[in-house]
Amino acid sequence: MIVDRSIAPAFQIPDKIDFPSPIPRTLKNGVHLYFIPTPEIGAVRLEINADAPATLGAEEIKLASYFTLHMLMEGTKGKNSAVLDDFFDTYASEVEVINTFEHQGLSLLTTKKHFQTVLPVFRELLTEAVFPEKELAKRKSQKILSLNILKEKTGNRASQLFRQELFGKDHFYGQITEEKDVEEIQKEDLIAFYSNQLWTNTEIFLTGNLSNSELEFIEEVLGDLPVHQVNKNLPHFENQSHPRLVEDREKALQSSIRLGCHLIPKNHPDYFGLWVFNVFLGGYFGSRLIKNIREDKGHTYGIYSSIGSLQAADYWVVMADVIKENREEVIEEIYKEIQKLQHEEIPTAELETVRNYLVGNLLSNFSSAFELISRFKSIHQSGLDFGFYKKQLEYIKTFEAEKIQEIGRKYLNKEKMVEIIVG
Repeated sequence: MIVDRSIAPAFQIPDKIDFPSPIPRTLKNGVHLYFIPTPEIGAVRLEINADAPATLGAEEIKLASYFTLHMLMEGTKGKNSAVLDDFFDTYASEVEVINTFEHQGLSLLTTKKHFQTVLPVFRELLTEAVFPEKELAKRKSQKILSLNILKEKTGNRASQLFRQELFGKDHFYGQITEEKDVEEIQKEDLIAFYSNQLWTNTEIFLTGNLSNSELEFIEEVLGDLPVHQVNKNLPHFENQSHPRLVEDREKALQSSIRLGCHLIPKNHPDYFGLWVFNVFLGGYFGSRLIKNIREDKGHTYGIYSSIGSLQAADYWVVMADVIKENREEVIEEIYKEIQKLQHEEIPTAELETVRNYLVGNLLSNFSSAFELISRFKSIHQSGLDFGFYKKQLEYIKTFEAEKIQEIGRKYLNKEKMVEIIVG
């Protein structure tokens, strides 16, 4: 039989998706480890992840977490930065910093062959860092330079002001880093944070072709890691009326727009509806915002809406860099598209396009073992499990246009939006 390659195969939505459940272990120090075996892959990825102070309602010197984590590779009690760099390069290993609003830590990517050689040295970074003054001074100079460069970029400034307005300037999520904050950081601040706050509510996420003896080796190396257990005090945010915030720049050729609001947590019954509504509006390259403001009017190269993920509740934002003279029209068109999507009948062809896109995008998120553990970590940290994605697939298959629109009307209201323009 000759296959006619001019005809694309029929698109089929799977009835269900099955995930290998992570194998849980608890180390001697109470740290929970979640392991997804990958017999077909010779690489090992271990991520040690802790709660950031903002998640716990704890006080933190601004930038203490950032500099502490980025200084871990600058030297330990037994090895300077050059020795550490050479060691990890020799064994084809990478160490990366994790530093977000809510989480902090380190990840190690190495090979199965060298795992037991590399892990003890990785462990030194977690407890034996020395924070040399000379390297800290270099890091501070680099950070100040980076801040000055970013300050000139309208997109970066708009995102900063959006977070400040959305979360409040006194909350960690809304704080804007200034040059003086960098200058005030001292070695003693990093040592205190490293000893007292860094490894709080610690968890480990692991993938690789590892045997029981290798898992026991992890227990041996990390089972006595000094950790702290603290009850979480997740922040609560509510949408309020905000005056538009405009920061004009006379020499700027374009304006950066940020527009958005607080949403609901992932376990809320309306969450999937909002998620789908967002995709229609600006969540993929065929979205309504792209077609209107990029393709029809040519006011921007790209405009997108997205949902930012937080443990307590997510938030929503539209982002665009537009020709300065057109910024008012663009904002008006954003609201018009929201209104149209909330109230006007959605064409059947568009419904099916988005439905097929959502299925394909969801499945592509699980194309590798490393992505699988990353997706598990994301929902696990929101108090959920892989059942979340199974429900998501079922929702994609069955959602109705009218219900999506009803949910969009309920949560996306112009009166409660944060509006930022820079440029």
